[in-house]
Parts: sequence; C-alpha cells; structure tokens
Amino acid sequence: MSDALVLQEVVYGYDGHPAVGPVSATVPAGQSVAITGPNGAGKSTLVTGLLGLTDQLSGRAELLGTPLRRLRDRTRIGYVPQHHSVTGALHATVGEVILAGRVAALPWWRHPGRSDRELARRAAADVGLEDRLHHNLADLSGGQRRRALLARAIVSRPALLVLDEPTAGVDLANQELLAVLLRRLADDGLTMLVITHELDPIASALDRVLTLTGGRLTDDRMLEVHRG
Repeated sequence: MSDALVLQEVVYGYDGHPAVGPVSATVPAGQSVAITGPNGAGKSTLVTGLLGLTDQLSGRAELLGTPLRRLRDRTRIGYVPQHHSVTGALHATVGEVILAGRVAALPWWRHPGRSDRELARRAAADVGLEDRLHHNLADLSGGQRRRALLARAIVSRPALLVLDEPTAGVDLANQELLAVLLRRLADDGLTMLVITHELDPIASALDRVLTLTGGRLTDDRMLEVHRG
C-alpha cells in the first residue's frame, strides 16, 4: 500500500513562530485517521498547514509523493470545515454549493457542463440530499448543511479528505447518518483525516487515532474496526 500523506518533522506556525510540531506521521492510502487532543493542542493549526493556509516552517510534508508546498491542484485535498458562514441572505442552493466544489477543479476557461452537474447530483445522492438539490443551503438543518459540505468536498474525488469536527453541533440522528457516510467512503478507499473530540459517533469509520498534546504527537494507535 502506498503512502497518501507523509509528514516528517513538520513544523507549522505564524510569522516565523512555531505553533505546532515537529510532527512526524505516515498515512497509507485508504486509511482513515482521527486527530484528537485537548483544546489548544494544535489540531486546527495542523489542518490549516495541510491546506496551505499556515506557514510550513520546516520539515517535509507530501501528498502522494508531491511536496504540499508545491501542490498546484489544491482540489486533491477535500475539506469539510466545522463552521461555514450561511445566513438567510445567502441564496445558494444545495446543488450550487456542491457544484462549486467541482468548478474549483476545472480550468479557468471551462464552465461547468452537464457532466459536472451530474457529478454534483451523484454527490448529493451519496450524502442523502438528492431531494434537496434545489433548496437553499440556509434553509437546511445543521446536519444537512454538514452533509452538503461533505458532498462539495468529495465531488471532485480528492486524494485526501479532511474533516474538522464533523459531529460538532449535529443531532444524534445526523451523527449516525454521517458515520454511515464516512464508513462508506472509508470502505471505498478514500484517505481521511478527521479532527474530532468525539470518537464514539464515528469510530466505525476510523482505522487509527493520533493524539496531539502541546503541538506534539503524543500517541498513535490503531483501532479495531468492524465494517460491514
């Protein structure tokens, strides 16, 4: 099995000041990994570093053999944020939000066509929102919005999916549905990093848990996974 993500003595920070690291970890392709730890441990900084939003001060970070610093196609990393600005004034439909994830992967000169809209429809179906394609995102529940953002993140078939606290603020029914969706993605071989304080709701979709404390990796353990 090849490695999807390699971190070797990586340090991320702001204005030249280290905030997390050095961190070393290797994530094989198709593995789903939770990153947990107390508040202030550096989980969010690690995520923003992987997304290219926080400075990499030292070390080596690679996605499928390509240094993240030189990764031109950022759609290779799908991202589901914990918070997303949605107000009643935002009249984007679920279909438009999902399609935006596809548009980001297209050349600047190409407009989304029928095939792109079909991919968006399939992504909506994958997360159980096909019947909400023409509904405004602002009108959905918190759990439904989270699923719409998941569809946006996977519509372009990323090599790595990063989810930030996917169960936070989501009711039990939607947590259970989200766990099923993540388990399906894991079974399909998608590499995932899940930032979470709550392992239990999504444990069935996880292979491994990394624990950060004070910006350092302090624990790395495999989970006994029962998928079926």
